[in-house]
Amino acid sequence: MNAEAQSLYEDLKRRLGNFVPDAELYYKAEIAVEINRLKAGRNAVILGHNYMEPVLFHSIPDFKGDSLDLSRKAAQTDKDVIVFCGVRFMAETAKILSPGKTVLLPAEKAGCSLAESITAEDVRALKRKYPGVPVVTYVNTYADVKAESDICCTSGNAVAVVESLHAETVIFLPDQYLASNVARETGKHIIFPQISSAPAAAAPENLLDVQFIGWHGRCEVHEKFTVEDIRAVRKQFPDVAVLTHPECSPEVVAAADFSGSTNAMIRFVQESRAPHFLVLTECSMGDNIAAANPEKDLLRLCMVRCPHMNTITMENVRDSLRLNRFVIEIPENIRARAYRAVERMIQIG
Repeated sequence: MNAEAQSLYEDLKRRLGNFVPDAELYYKAEIAVEINRLKAGRNAVILGHNYMEPVLFHSIPDFKGDSLDLSRKAAQTDKDVIVFCGVRFMAETAKILSPGKTVLLPAEKAGCSLAESITAEDVRALKRKYPGVPVVTYVNTYADVKAESDICCTSGNAVAVVESLHAETVIFLPDQYLASNVARETGKHIIFPQISSAPAAAAPENLLDVQFIGWHGRCEVHEKFTVEDIRAVRKQFPDVAVLTHPECSPEVVAAADFSGSTNAMIRFVQESRAPHFLVLTECSMGDNIAAANPEKDLLRLCMVRCPHMNTITMENVRDSLRLNRFVIEIPENIRARAYRAVERMIQIG
């Protein structure tokens, strides 16, 4: 091991020694050094989502955070290449905001159960059934779905986006639980209609009782957390602060102390003086928060690892830079329409 790798290994051991075996730290430190050299040679920037496994998260990204924040930061750099350590819809969002840059996704099949729960044709069918009703689409969707939308939202600004429309009725896609949580916060009654792909689908005669129109999409990670999980932990640690993501069920969100985006949960842990924390989200993020905040007591309920995020490894990040794979391409007519929906969201903040 050369001096550069040795230095990185020692830093990783200091940060992650309680979470990651020493042999893994040693091996991956050498790969990280190689990645950093390739990154410099390609004039690339590496983005690391909060759900990345700990060694990757704490070694190679230039920017770390949630998907939209990362895409915006990458768009502001002078780098030619963006390597997105996340899943496909995130890399697509980076391409939407940076059409002139090469965007690479290290794992070809890094998908998302939520993004794959809805298609552009599904959105078009909803618009035929409810003509004139504005469509709000969560950023956790593919570019062609964003292109059919009026505005996008994040889990952090979803309520503000809905309220900005000043509309009696809103279509909110595709996360069933996020939609239900936003409907509750905005005081709207939510329905989940059945739709047909047939062009003849007509609007209801009366929309007075239709305030919030949702979709049956779910995150395969966040739907697994239950109220019983929270009760069991509170029984042993009554003073624990429980944090959830808004993609969890409304019952779980109601039973928690705080619900917010990945970045918001990180800020809550950093700023709170609670004696214990339970973070109900993708389990690598819990390890990453614990490593960055060693003075905080994060309880472990790491029962769910996102299988899609888990496809991003140090090895395939290295190969992505070596072999220029896998390149994200979006047809310009779709990208431009998706950009309008994302830009409208960004204006709200």
